[in-house]
Amino acid sequence: MQYRILGKTGLRVSLLGMGCMRLPFVDGDCTKGVDLDAAIELLQFAADNGVNYFDNAFGYHGQESEAIVGEALESRRDKVILATKQPWWVMPDDDSIRRNLESTLKKMRTDCIDVYMLHRVIPEAWDDIKRRGIFEKFDGFRREGLIKHIGFSYHGNFDTFKAVVTEYPWEMCMVQQNMLDIDTEVTQAGLEFAGDAGLGVTIMEPLRGGGLAFAPPGVREIYGENLRSPAEWAFRHLVDTAQVSSIVSGMADIDVLKKNIALFSQGDMVAGCLSSDEKKTIAAARDAYKKIVSVPCTACNYCVPCPEGVQIPGIFTQYNEFKMFEHSQNPRRVYMFTTRAGGDFTKCTGCARCVKKCPQLIDIPKGLAVAHEALKGWSE
Repeated sequence: MQYRILGKTGLRVSLLGMGCMRLPFVDGDCTKGVDLDAAIELLQFAADNGVNYFDNAFGYHGQESEAIVGEALESRRDKVILATKQPWWVMPDDDSIRRNLESTLKKMRTDCIDVYMLHRVIPEAWDDIKRRGIFEKFDGFRREGLIKHIGFSYHGNFDTFKAVVTEYPWEMCMVQQNMLDIDTEVTQAGLEFAGDAGLGVTIMEPLRGGGLAFAPPGVREIYGENLRSPAEWAFRHLVDTAQVSSIVSGMADIDVLKKNIALFSQGDMVAGCLSSDEKKTIAAARDAYKKIVSVPCTACNYCVPCPEGVQIPGIFTQYNEFKMFEHSQNPRRVYMFTTRAGGDFTKCTGCARCVKKCPQLIDIPKGLAVAHEALKGWSE
């Protein structure tokens, strides 16, 4: 496994990080909850095979993910780095800030969190976050020995990101970047700015919700007969940047985990790994993808639950697969089951609550309407 230093923290972290937002479900069905045995096997395998950075958050899997990770890794605590995130919107007062941390410590079966992040800082909330003095409370927790290092996760533009980085002595940050997002979110310049400022930089959504693990015909033609998989091309795009400390991927399948561990253990998975010709290949693939992708949804699930039960991320996933990949019948079939379960677009009232919560700023009702027209009609 390749390792890098997580900025000012000084922590030596695995280049491949384990994201704990997408643990395996019972029978692969999200309505049945996390498959505890499979999740523990997955997490322990990762820890036993070179992955030492585990990224979590207060709300993942209905606030169960931290407890699952705690159970899985308690016996391996001395060789793993536990990172987790507290959303600013679930900390309305000083008591809740401490109460949430104490709950996390209990769930994760540890007396100290290695990396504690303020979750999902966004431009619209930055002034309010500063006014509420959350940083000072985090500093206090560090002095008490309850947390070791302080960071933040971010969704938004480069300008506000630059302000966030410079207005508080953070040690690390987590941002969304991938081969499709170099000019959106914090941008490639943001990665370099934060890293050059001494912050460790971890990456979320390196495969754009898993979509970049597949290549539609136009992209396959660009990649040609090269033995690299689409996922490897996407990962190498990020590995190439020296300021990136760890690339966090949600891996719910142990076979995928094994492949990724093998990939990130290659000797050439280092900064500067891409040749000029390979960079041109990725740029061409990016252009080809952007001509196909219709809805930039990463299935982060911030938009759910919908008050009417509309299965927003699932519908967008099926629509993008319908447009991008060679599974045009299966997405329509899946949408049939979504409709039967009462989660299709026809239940949408247009309240737009989901729009306000979407990190990607998607016009969700409009996108759902387009997806519905493309996917409806399958019957069996």
